[in-house]
This record gives sequence, C-alpha cells and structure tokens, in this order.
Amino acid sequence: PCLGWLCCIESYQKIGQPLPVNIRFVFEGMEESGSVGLPELVKSLAVPNGYLDPKKIDFCCISDNYFLGKTKPCVTHGLRGNCYFHLTIESSSKDLHSGVIGGSVHEGMIDLVHLMAKLVDSHGNILIPGINNSVRKVTPEEMEVYEKMDFNLAAYQEDAGVNGISDKLLYKTKAEILMHRWRFPTCTIHGVEGAFDGVGSKTVIPRKVIGKFSLRIVPDQTPDEIEGLVRAYLDQEWKKLNSPNRYHLKMAKGSLPWICEPTSPNFLAAKNAVVRVHGIEPDLTREGGSIPITLTFQECTESDVVLLPIGACDDMAHSQNEKIDRRNYLNGMKLFAAYLVELSKLGQKDLSVAQAATNSTAKRIKSWRRRCRKDQTRFGCECLECQ
Repeated sequence: PCLGWLCCIESYQKIGQPLPVNIRFVFEGMEESGSVGLPELVKSLAVPNGYLDPKKIDFCCISDNYFLGKTKPCVTHGLRGNCYFHLTIESSSKDLHSGVIGGSVHEGMIDLVHLMAKLVDSHGNILIPGINNSVRKVTPEEMEVYEKMDFNLAAYQEDAGVNGISDKLLYKTKAEILMHRWRFPTCTIHGVEGAFDGVGSKTVIPRKVIGKFSLRIVPDQTPDEIEGLVRAYLDQEWKKLNSPNRYHLKMAKGSLPWICEPTSPNFLAAKNAVVRVHGIEPDLTREGGSIPITLTFQECTESDVVLLPIGACDDMAHSQNEKIDRRNYLNGMKLFAAYLVELSKLGQKDLSVAQAATNSTAKRIKSWRRRCRKDQTRFGCECLECQ
C-alpha cells in the first residue's frame, strides 16, 4: 500500500495533472513491534500550524488491512481492540533439576498452567465472569449484512490450515464465523516465557514463568473494564490454589475497539472509488485485528477515518510467504487515485456531517478515560505528568 500511494502521486505528476485534494502522509514501518513513538509523534504534529493541524485535516485514510475474500474489495469500518496480559509466577531464585529437586518445591509452571486453563475453554468460550456484559447487542440489520457478505466458508477453513487436522471450525455458519472474528471478544493464549521450549527433553524446573495471553475486545468494551474483570477473576483463582509462590499480573498494553458509521462522507467517497475501479459495490466489513493508531489519528486530527485495503485475504500478512497479487496492486493504485477524486467532490455540508460524527465519537471516548500525555496507548493514567 505504501508503494501504491507513491505510485498514485507519481502518476498524477507524470500526466501533469494537479492532485484533486491536498494530502499529507505519515509513513510508519513498526506496526508489528508496537508502533513505538508513533502516538506521541502524531500528537506532537496535531497542533495549530502543525503538520497534522486539525483545522487543516478533514479526512484520514489507512491502508493496512485486507479483503474479506480473494477477489471482492471491501471498505472497513470497525476494528477490535486488544488487551495483552503478562501473568508471572516465580517459585525460586534459580532454575532447578526435576530429578534432584522435583517433589520438594512448589513449581511455578504448575501454578501457571492451572491459571491459564481457567481463562477459556476448548470451544472458545471465555470463562471470565462479566466479560460479555458491555458487548453491543446484535441487531437484525447487522445480521442481514453478514448474510450478504462474499465469504466462502470452505475456502476459509482451507486457508486456516485446519483441514487434515481438526477438520472443523468453532462455528458452522458464515454469520457465526464472521461475528466471532469481528464483533465478539476472544481470548487467546500465546505462550510461556521462561519455560523450556527447545529440541530434546530437558528436565528443568524453571524459576520464573510468564504466561502471555490477550483478549480482543469489541464495542462497547474498554481496556480498563477488561483489566478489572481479568484481575478480579485471576486473583480469585490464585487464592484457590493456596500457593506460596509469587504471583503478578500486568496488562502490558491496551487499545480501544474502533467502529464508525459506513454512511459517513469519507466512506461514501471510498465506496464510490471502489465502484469506479472494480465495477462492484464493496463489502462493508469489520476486522478482527487491532490497529490502535486508527483512534489516535481520529482523536488528534479530529477527522473521520476510513480503512481502505487493496490486498486479498490470502496475502499471508507477516508470514514467510507474504505477497500481494499483481492485479490487486495495480487496481490499488487506481483505487487511491479515484478516492482522491471522490473526496474532491464532497461539499461543505459533507464536511460538517463528518465533523459532527467525529466529535460524537471523541466525546464518548473521553468520557471514560484520561489519555496519558506521554504514552497514548495507556488508559486511566495516573502518572505524575497527567496529575
């Protein structure tokens, strides 16, 4: 997508045609390592007379996601948030030998396995009490959208790599799979730091183990709400173990879910651009992943954000064989160019509508949290700089 945007600009230059709207780019290549420093940078630029001065920015566009399928384009209006936890159990000042010491000490790994097993069952059901209390209700209109989506369940199962192993997904219908990918929370256990995971049969008792797990959260959940529920539940389960080991739970990072109305002027411009290039109406999708900077751009620039992908679902993002189809790349450049044209057609009334929607979203977000002045990914901050 970055090269697609640059080639789009180059095309305008080569034909000697001015850009239909003024644009400002923010390029960033650290999304998979936490986008360290990006929220602070955006905030520092979104000031009067700054590069991202809210009075000069009307709309934002991010190209960092994918089509729902392999051929039909989409425009995305929702993302899940993410709450990532580190659960630490410490049982000794050093690693021990299970043959020499095993049976005489309280092993931390055993405690950790007990606690991690309490988070989610084998059918994907989150076991934390109250976790679904603030999830936005499903409406009949929303159900109709899922039924119309261009989504092949058999192809998705093949792409997920479960054929020949479990041969089944967690749910049987297209609507159920899409809803549990996009609009319901999930809990995933990622791994254990400090445990033996190499080749062979090492008989070690690790001195300290750190379990890594995360919850993808959805509207209207918030990171501080989820942290409170997880902490209360695991504290309770820890007491039941009656273990003398050291226990510590930390939410390493948290990001809000993001959703906006796909009828806003920015989305209409994106939809019209898709029709202009591809000749079909795009699917209006949500994403199961998290792009925390989306909300940062929306809040700091006080503008409407659209996610406009150009890649297919089988591009294998971040995998060994990541790719983009040549056809999608070429059409992506055309799509970006058409999107700029469609934005230029918007009138002052459209800008006012977009601003009202953005202000409403910002008010809802700020009503429950104080954003840390130093780190905008921190929620409910109590640091000295924010007092």
